[in-house]
Amino acid sequence: MSQKTALVVSAHAADFVWRCGGAIALHQAQGINVTIVCLSFGERGESAKLWKQPGMTLDKVKSARKAEAERAANALKAHDLICMDLGDYPMEMTRDNRFALVDVMRAVQPSFILTHSLEDPYNSDHPFATRVTLECRSTAQAWGHNPGQKVLGAPQVYLFEPHQPEQCAWKPDTILDISDVWAQKRAAIECMEGQQHLWDYYTNVAEIRANQFRRNSGGQAGGRDATHAEGFMSIFPRTVDSL
Repeated sequence: MSQKTALVVSAHAADFVWRCGGAIALHQAQGINVTIVCLSFGERGESAKLWKQPGMTLDKVKSARKAEAERAANALKAHDLICMDLGDYPMEMTRDNRFALVDVMRAVQPSFILTHSLEDPYNSDHPFATRVTLECRSTAQAWGHNPGQKVLGAPQVYLFEPHQPEQCAWKPDTILDISDVWAQKRAAIECMEGQQHLWDYYTNVAEIRANQFRRNSGGQAGGRDATHAEGFMSIFPRTVDSL
């Protein structure tokens, strides 16, 4: 039986930590290898704390954010971290950049993909990353693209929670219990020193989603006592044999 895998497409270096760090750690613990693709380091738009330091340069910020992402990925025990260094605010991708992401999808052959919401009026890089992910998923499924390569199947795409879901047309239909790996996620969160103001915010989000997990898994009538959870919104229908 082949190794199950998963793929995370993160617009910026910290996005995978806040939004699906628990899913990464949990699935790695279950023997599912998770590859993370960071399209950019978030060096221009998501590194205010670093830019306030005297003598800061773009290269120094990128280096610092890359180091943070690597430490966080190690804390989560991720299988691989791929940094494409495409720039941010705004993010742009060439045809060759897209084909590079297609190559990753075909190499990883993920059982599922995690990425951003389809809308985000506060950050255009996020929905851009999602649109590109869906484009590349389609290309990776095309038999006529690089004939001879193994084509991608039809992995589910889960959209992880945006910073302000009410403004992003994001409604979770899947809540994942990450209680057993919360310590790993918190350790990864604390690797993101450039955005320390978000540490407690995303801890609170995980606690709120755990409350919803408890309520929806039976609550006081037998629900699991989850302490932390993450929410996701699926794009494609799920195929089942029973309900």
